[in-house]
Amino acid sequence: MSEKFTKSMSRNIFYGGAAFFFLLFVALTFDTTRALPERDHRQNITEQVAFGKKVWEKNNCIGCHTLLGEGAYFAPELGNVYTRFGNSKEAIMAFIKGRPVEGIQGRRSMPQFNLTDEELEAVAEFLKWSSEINTANWPPNVQG
Repeated sequence: MSEKFTKSMSRNIFYGGAAFFFLLFVALTFDTTRALPERDHRQNITEQVAFGKKVWEKNNCIGCHTLLGEGAYFAPELGNVYTRFGNSKEAIMAFIKGRPVEGIQGRRSMPQFNLTDEELEAVAEFLKWSSEINTANWPPNVQG
């Protein structure tokens, strides 16, 4: 090999690298589109899950909590809260219903939203649904 790096050598490296990474991009796109239908969770959305999402948005829960890594980091991750509460919607509902307004001095606490039983059930169903999404093991720890 010559010691001089020529213009044609540079061009060949560029075109070769561009072709390689384009083919890699196409292969990864194909692999993703093949794998996504197996992970699709949308067919399990019920009226109650949709209503729970509306209650979630209306009360700006994402303003404090994260859901699957998205949202504020003030309060715990809720993507796996259903499993943390022993796979019990009743435990989630009791926790939300029993939250104090004032909380503990010097600690963050969740306010009381005074949700109806129907809204509580819907939010619990939404959190159950979101915990069943295949997230490739996110969050990385049980506590979120």
